[in-house]
Amino acid sequence: MSEALRVAVLQGGRSLERAVSLRSGAQVRDGLARLGHTALPIDTDGRLVQDLIAARADVAFVALHGRDGEDGTIQEVLEALGIPYTGSAPAACVRATDKILAKHLMRAAGIPTPAFFALHEAVVKELGGADALPNIEAQLGFPMVVKPARGGSALGVKFARRGSELPGAMVGAFSYDTRILVERHIKGRDLAVSIIEGERPEALPVVEAVPREEDFYDYESRYGIGMTTFVCPAELEAETTARAQELALEVYALLGCRGFARVDLMLEEDTGELFVLETNVVPGLTETSLLPQAADAAGIGFDELLERILASALNRS
Repeated sequence: MSEALRVAVLQGGRSLERAVSLRSGAQVRDGLARLGHTALPIDTDGRLVQDLIAARADVAFVALHGRDGEDGTIQEVLEALGIPYTGSAPAACVRATDKILAKHLMRAAGIPTPAFFALHEAVVKELGGADALPNIEAQLGFPMVVKPARGGSALGVKFARRGSELPGAMVGAFSYDTRILVERHIKGRDLAVSIIEGERPEALPVVEAVPREEDFYDYESRYGIGMTTFVCPAELEAETTARAQELALEVYALLGCRGFARVDLMLEEDTGELFVLETNVVPGLTETSLLPQAADAAGIGFDELLERILASALNRS
């Protein structure tokens, strides 16, 4: 892409992932400057629409994580304003961001995902839903992962190793969302497959995240420098790598993603089976994020990665 562009970099925002989004936005702005584009940082506050109109941007680069950025909200605004933008359209954002909806879609499509139950806070508080917990425990077994239905960066994700820990884990997850998932924990290796589009969606090398101190990959280990060791390409059998990439592409198509995305999976230790956890439609672009690492392993530098993401947005528009 030789033409210099005016690029509105949407960052920050109102979600609990604001700090990560600002870091992603800073990386994107630096890369765009190296490429000769004009980066126009826009925080999503009360003047968002006015700022977008005033920017006269050729394209918007969505580096906005969590609420507004990944749930389709900002994409609806950009479509109303007629501004091309990076990443997935509103419908795909809704499907991917709602983990309950995404897991039901995967289950219906025959894509392996950990067994789960969805609980609404009102059901637990007002309809006696807590009495269902013994049945949930019997069907899923321990340990369990409890997570908010929406949100990313592992925020609000709790771990229950026994029955006495489950209520507290649920309360913690409910503090982030009124709907939560109670999911069977898959003991094994934490993998991620990033996808970018050229002529067609392409699965990048698999990244494995290995927490150095804890046995669970939480927000602190994900974004704290030195807290996690990343191995890319992951040291896997060729067949396992191919299967992980195949599953990621299937989920990408199922949810209707476009531009780029990241699919998180677990490789179960005892069985060697792969399970899809979730899909991130606005993957992080920080110095510890997985998409840039995977692109680098594929011989795609950060600046080239940005160019490909921008080209996808402009070609689509």
